[in-house]
Amino acid sequence: MTAAAREADILLVEDNPGDVRLVAEAARESGIRHRLRVARSGDEATALLRPGACVRPPDLVILDLSLPGKNGFEVLAEMKRNEALRRIPVVVLTGSDREEDLARAYDLGANMCVTKPFDLREFLGVAGGILSFWLTVAALPGPGGRGAP
Repeated sequence: MTAAAREADILLVEDNPGDVRLVAEAARESGIRHRLRVARSGDEATALLRPGACVRPPDLVILDLSLPGKNGFEVLAEMKRNEALRRIPVVVLTGSDREEDLARAYDLGANMCVTKPFDLREFLGVAGGILSFWLTVAALPGPGGRGAP
């Protein structure tokens, strides 16, 4: 069963309310059944990802790098060190286009890095494309993943 065939759990780690609204709108427009949880800091994200904090781990994490508390790099590193979380796809959606930031995110295990577009329609299209790809196209291991038996 794909994540899209059941309700997909998405964790958005983003402190900018405008970007949260845009990703939520893109998720609604995608037609993918989903539950969007939002962590507004790196500390809140790691608390939500702790065992027992939620019924099941998210199917997808969309992570900003610039966050209050723990930054996105720290959240990503913690996820990829954790056996229960390391296979969750993490898409870094960041305002940074600095090559060293993108390289560091990939080195820490990000599955995809995308620089946030400034144009509203382009942002919605990019966010919708991310959700569609990771929740309906990509073959993922584990419960609900397209590669699961």
